[in-house]
Amino acid sequence: MSEIRQNLATKEWVIIATERAKRPEQFVQKDKEKAEDRPPYAADCPFCPGNEELDLEQLRLPSTGDWQVRVVRNRYPALQESGERIRRLDGVHRSISGIGHHDVIVESRLHNVSPAYLPLESIELTLQTFQQRALTLDADPRVEHIVFFKNHGPSAGTSLLHPHCQMLALPMVPYTVRSRIEEARRHHDDHGECVFCRMRAEEERDGARVLLKTPLFTAFVPYAAYSPFHVWIMPVQHRACFHESSAEELRDLAALMSRLLKMIHVGLNDPDFNYVIRSAPRQEQHAPYLHWYLAMVPRVSQSAGFELGTGMFINTALPEDSARFLRSVGEQLHRL
Repeated sequence: MSEIRQNLATKEWVIIATERAKRPEQFVQKDKEKAEDRPPYAADCPFCPGNEELDLEQLRLPSTGDWQVRVVRNRYPALQESGERIRRLDGVHRSISGIGHHDVIVESRLHNVSPAYLPLESIELTLQTFQQRALTLDADPRVEHIVFFKNHGPSAGTSLLHPHCQMLALPMVPYTVRSRIEEARRHHDDHGECVFCRMRAEEERDGARVLLKTPLFTAFVPYAAYSPFHVWIMPVQHRACFHESSAEELRDLAALMSRLLKMIHVGLNDPDFNYVIRSAPRQEQHAPYLHWYLAMVPRVSQSAGFELGTGMFINTALPEDSARFLRSVGEQLHRL
């Protein structure tokens, strides 16, 4: 019989469709073009060395010599940097001027490297760049919320193949973010605890869905995972805001992400995926009820009319099976 599980932090319900559940091996992607099959340099790629659009550049690390990571303005931004934040309300018509920042973080000089095989130093440098750029954008009084994310592959929203991430600094806080904040605040008011700390502790105690554990982070498939192989990476240190993380935490997170990306890449044959860092909005950055984390979502299933009509998800893979499969891949990689 199917089971309907609830995510304790978000209060969202998920149907774990046991009658339709697939074996983990059935989610392995077929006939995928490999990143390594592409050339290391593309003459028409704006992110490749020699093609840099310097008028768009915001930051490069290191600042001298060959860059390893660059931040550039998106040439076709969702938001415009210039202008004032103006709210308008006319009857039922409400709007706000589309100001903000839309950055692209170029993660590598190579055009043909898979995220799973980026050098550890590159992953750490990307996280440092997220942090450094976020601290700069936080100084803009028009910005209320910053979103950090990566799209890998066409079904995840990628239009350019060169390895890159993105950041958007918004002039408002999205509804779904506010909704999650309210649920976290309600739990804290009712129980006197951070719901995210509670979830991490419970997952560690149970162990069935834990993938990787370090002194500073735990990676697990949530009990009510929205989709197959959906993973949360949660810091042990209670902190609402990602960009207040220590250098030690960023180094540890980079190492864990490198291992997890390899597990997903090898186990599922380089699936398209997204990851997003869920960090507190500006006005909530020291809230005791919020706890930042990174969510990684392989795109091995599709949403359809039911999800659109209800806001609920149907997961056709048991979270425990997803975790067991990825752990076995990690053990095989460890033996190599």
